[in-house]
Amino acid sequence: MAKATFAAGCFWGVEADFRNVAGVLGTTVGYSGGHLDNPSYQDVCTGRTGHAEAVEVEYDPELVSYEQLLDAFWELHDPTQLNRQGPDHGTQYRSAIFTNSPEQETAAVASKSARQNLSDRPIVTEITPASQFWPAEDYHQQYLQKRGLVTCRI
Repeated sequence: MAKATFAAGCFWGVEADFRNVAGVLGTTVGYSGGHLDNPSYQDVCTGRTGHAEAVEVEYDPELVSYEQLLDAFWELHDPTQLNRQGPDHGTQYRSAIFTNSPEQETAAVASKSARQNLSDRPIVTEITPASQFWPAEDYHQQYLQKRGLVTCRI
């Protein structure tokens, strides 16, 4: 099993999309990239903690590669929107790849470069080493699935 961490706007939809990728064994929504220990949803929503709403993806690298997860990441959001996705705005909704190893960083940088070559707008996705991942409150975990929803896209 391996882990990958992505931020691509509201974590409810990002989690649901990754749960549907073959080879993904589990997902956890939470907060990454900030400076406050054990932040709450209310803390992160202030925009003052530096955290992004993120999804930690547990996957079997024999069934799905990190590169395939990167491909899914690019497809499930607009990486050219700075600090927003759709109606959600603020630094907590930024596009980010939090790498868990030098190999992930190399793959993420190459993937971003390849994706930029396909876009006429600048990709603003940050690529940074993963810091502490703080799981979100229980009511956020598998939020859409618990409510019988497939997506939260407008």
